[in-house]
Amino acid sequence: MASSSVTSLSVLIGFIFAIGITFVATQADARAFFVFGDSLVDNGNNNYLLTTARADAPPYGIDYPTHRPTGRFSNGLNIPDLISQHLGSEATLPYLSPELTGQKLLVGANFASAGIGILNDTGIQFVNIIRIPLQLAYFQQYQQRLSALVGSSQAKRIVNQALVLITLGGNDFVNNYYLVPYSARSRQYSLEDYVPFLISEYKKILMRLYKLGARRVIVTGTGPMGCVPAELAQHSRNGECAAELQRAASLFNPQLTQLINQLNNEIGTNIFIAANTNMMHSDFVNNPQAFGFVTSKIACCGQGPYNGIGLCTPLSNLCPNRDLYAFWDPFHPSEKANKVIVQQIISGSTQYMHPMNLSTILALDSKA
Repeated sequence: MASSSVTSLSVLIGFIFAIGITFVATQADARAFFVFGDSLVDNGNNNYLLTTARADAPPYGIDYPTHRPTGRFSNGLNIPDLISQHLGSEATLPYLSPELTGQKLLVGANFASAGIGILNDTGIQFVNIIRIPLQLAYFQQYQQRLSALVGSSQAKRIVNQALVLITLGGNDFVNNYYLVPYSARSRQYSLEDYVPFLISEYKKILMRLYKLGARRVIVTGTGPMGCVPAELAQHSRNGECAAELQRAASLFNPQLTQLINQLNNEIGTNIFIAANTNMMHSDFVNNPQAFGFVTSKIACCGQGPYNGIGLCTPLSNLCPNRDLYAFWDPFHPSEKANKVIVQQIISGSTQYMHPMNLSTILALDSKA
């Protein structure tokens, strides 16, 4: 009887072990997803940092499945969450989350940090944020942790086959060049010279990502920065967008697309995909009613003109139906607006996604 029990226990342990191996293999076969950038894509890294650039208090997260703040600068899901859903994966965890261990590493990781930019002096007022060199260093560290889990060759394969999203640039204008009158960067560069400088620095970041193994990288441009409620509150008399920030977006985005074309030509294949988030945003900013919004000028959560002054806090004005507002807070789109953006990332024409959209990427890679 004892011998029979031992045999049964051995079989059971062997079965559990086999299930565990199968789970690791299944997870490794799924496509990993890595996210770099700023508050538009931060899933909560700044919750673990001493910084004012945080979204860890209500009413942030009011429409998230848990109805609690998560560190996402949204009333609910953000752009990475919605892309993860399309990939059939769970949401990427913030890299600083203590939950990001074991099998969770196979899903990927989110390295983004609110307040950062292309330049290291962007967002200096937020002090302790994960600037892009550190995000890339964490990506290296992540790969070492992944290698310890699945072996170096499998880890390399997971990284090479992963989808990567990077969102940078907006803060280099809003929280640097135009942060204060006569800012250091605006004294150093005219706007026409500042933009190429940003692009040259962005090139170094993208090539570093490539050298770290990224092979499918969606690179978003800036939105129409002069049209967000925060800028309307400061610069608009009759609801018109702030002209200088609009000019900055009109210079930056085409040059970013040119850079992506150049890099792909140099490498010899389409590593980088340009997401025209300026046009994606402009569609619902210019015609909110067509997307079911009542306004694209007034933020759902905030105070002052256009609810665009200060931060979204428990004391702010709060709209009862977030789906009617294109902007959740003074700077960030609502979950519904994020869905509009992600739908274009998934299936948009080459006007929106150049040289191809996410559906095409997934179809091509499934045949590889």
